[in-house]
Amino acid sequence: MPRAVLIAARRTPVAPRGGALARIDAPELAAHAARACLADAALPADAVDELILANALGAGGNPARLAALAAGLPERVGGLTIDRQCTGGLDALLLAAALVETGRATTILAGGAESFSRRPLRLATDPDGGAPKPYLRPRFSPDPARDPEMHEAANALGQPRAAQDAYTAASHARALAAPPLPEIAPLEGLAADPYARALSPALLARAKPLAGDVTAANTAPEADAAALLLVTTEDHARALGRPALAIGPSAMLGGDPAQPGLAPVAAIRAVLAKASLAPDMLGQVELMEAFAAQALATLEATGLPATRTNPQGGALARGHPIGASGAVLACRLFHALTASGISGEGPTTGLAAIAAAGGLGTAALFTRL
Repeated sequence: MPRAVLIAARRTPVAPRGGALARIDAPELAAHAARACLADAALPADAVDELILANALGAGGNPARLAALAAGLPERVGGLTIDRQCTGGLDALLLAAALVETGRATTILAGGAESFSRRPLRLATDPDGGAPKPYLRPRFSPDPARDPEMHEAANALGQPRAAQDAYTAASHARALAAPPLPEIAPLEGLAADPYARALSPALLARAKPLAGDVTAANTAPEADAAALLLVTTEDHARALGRPALAIGPSAMLGGDPAQPGLAPVAAIRAVLAKASLAPDMLGQVELMEAFAAQALATLEATGLPATRTNPQGGALARGHPIGASGAVLACRLFHALTASGISGEGPTTGLAAIAAAGGLGTAALFTRL
């Protein structure tokens, strides 16, 4: 079987809802990232066999197809849109790897795109003929008692407010100290993620509570962004002379829908067991920070090395573009690991892990070739 590898990864800046990317819809964000990937790999558009795109907030219509056409891919690329909420961007990448490894395709663009700014309003029809009623999110469990709001589930993890705020401040500080990120394809005058700021204890203490100790400050902001990665075979990568990352082992698992924040724990453990790795053997970890409470609980449960987790800041400091967030994690690992290969120093293995509503958790290991 062919071995699936990554040979390029680019994303748009992550901009808070209503910010610099508010006038660009999700497929166009994805098309921008896709074109940047192809340019990096020096591949023509007609080399792409498929585009797989995660999207959670759109109104259907196959955004992947729109993105493929907007990016100038050949019309035979039908585009496949998936919705796995927050894990979708990473799941799309793993689905692409599976298609490459089974010989169904040679080169696939995969990732996610989301526009909180342009998401459609949702209305539920009344079967009795009454006025439609607006709602913010669909159900993630058939049992209402096991379908909490995400901030309430995060608060139920029991992480102290002081620990959550300290973790949040550290994430922002790392983002502010990070060098320019080569993963970003500038757009609308943005060449960096604009959200990070210096957070004092006094400022964090004034943040609006959302549920108990979970506040607007220690929660990742809603954001607009897209991230795409180019998946192909190891033989093709070598023929192109491209630096590459091997994809896998990986795990996409379901867990307790009442506590989605802990869903990545089983996936992380499964990946480490498949790779025969201890947590402290990982060179870099990119862990989704939808909530500081969720990130802290995951670190505690898995023993992941905190000093090597999100070294350039995470979603608390950058933003959470739902369907794209998992792909953003993989995108950062691609650039971190390939850069260390060029320099001869730094990490050779990286783990991306993310939780999603409904009790979903995905984790994947990436290894520099």
